[in-house]
Amino acid sequence: MIAEQMKGFVKNSSAIRAMFEEGKKLAAVYGAENVYDFSLGNPNVPAPEKVRKEAVRMLAEDDPVVLHGYMNNSGYEEVREKISNFLNKTYGTNFRKENILMTVGAAGGLNVILKTLLNPGDEVIVFAPYFGEYRSYAANYGGVLVEVPPNTTDFQPDLVSFEKLISPKTKAVIVNTPNNPTGVIYSEKTIRAMADIMRSKQQEYGTDICLISDEPYRELAYDGAEVPYLTKYYENTVVGYSFSKSLSLPGERIGYLVIPDEMKDSGDVIAAANVANRILGFVNAPSLFQKVVAECLEEKTDLEYYNRNRKTLYHGLTEVGYECVRPEGAFYLFVKSPVEDEKVFCEAAKKHRILIVPGNSFGCPGYVRIAYCVSYETIVNALPGFREVIRELKD
Repeated sequence: MIAEQMKGFVKNSSAIRAMFEEGKKLAAVYGAENVYDFSLGNPNVPAPEKVRKEAVRMLAEDDPVVLHGYMNNSGYEEVREKISNFLNKTYGTNFRKENILMTVGAAGGLNVILKTLLNPGDEVIVFAPYFGEYRSYAANYGGVLVEVPPNTTDFQPDLVSFEKLISPKTKAVIVNTPNNPTGVIYSEKTIRAMADIMRSKQQEYGTDICLISDEPYRELAYDGAEVPYLTKYYENTVVGYSFSKSLSLPGERIGYLVIPDEMKDSGDVIAAANVANRILGFVNAPSLFQKVVAECLEEKTDLEYYNRNRKTLYHGLTEVGYECVRPEGAFYLFVKSPVEDEKVFCEAAKKHRILIVPGNSFGCPGYVRIAYCVSYETIVNALPGFREVIRELKD
């Protein structure tokens, strides 16, 4: 009965979600406090109090017909105005409300822009390791995913390989910084060099290449690290943003796209993205939370909570022999497996009720992702188990 394409999607369904479901089963047997689930990037920090207050206030005071009704497919004008002003003030940009399209999270936004841009057979370049759902998002519109192999020294993009992989069929390049799963922030030097390569290739092939910046972790940067705002470095850039991590609202599915005027044929792209938002079935982003986030743009998540987790887990693992690049942002560690096959490592960890995600899910076998957006107690209590796992695998 189901479509042939869906058979493949079902067979290769997200390892992250599968591990999350397994964690719930283990918790039912052993108790949640005895299962150390590092599989899912589900924030353990509550949303800022202002989020709750604004939602309650709006539900009590606003006209319910307006609050829960349809609006322009791009979203409420006043919301987009506030977001554009906030971005201009924060990053020195020059956006208008017309450059903002409210979306159903970053995932919805990525699907909207890929629907807008891709013809069947167009290529979408990603840098391994990368968020595995990009494969499905590109395939949704007949796109062909092209993987740049990982630079496992520091996990900055391998620009030599990148330049070689750009072809006349290249339509988009997706970057994610701070990166899921490594926590690495792509440096300004890297971004400038990447932009120069794309400009050169556009001129060589007479094509247009869109840089799509997937930014759900932008605010999660530690030790004063700077995250470059990519529209300032390359004209054909679209930014996909989500409030899932910055305001701990993953289930509310609220984000936006930025489509700058500097982009080639920006008016056509904006118009097409609006139509894509509708015909994909999103119609518009959730109405209540459009208004809520517009009042909470200056709010911050508890970064120190994640930072303590980051330091504790990083030091706890590296002190007993694990290898890992020190993450600068997001809330993940990408740890080298003590044995060649990381799935063996994951199974060994599971025996100690530790749930981690194999790196092949991110196009980078030999590593595992550990999400530290969990309680501090989970990290502390899991460290003895991690110590036992590496001892068992090394013996």
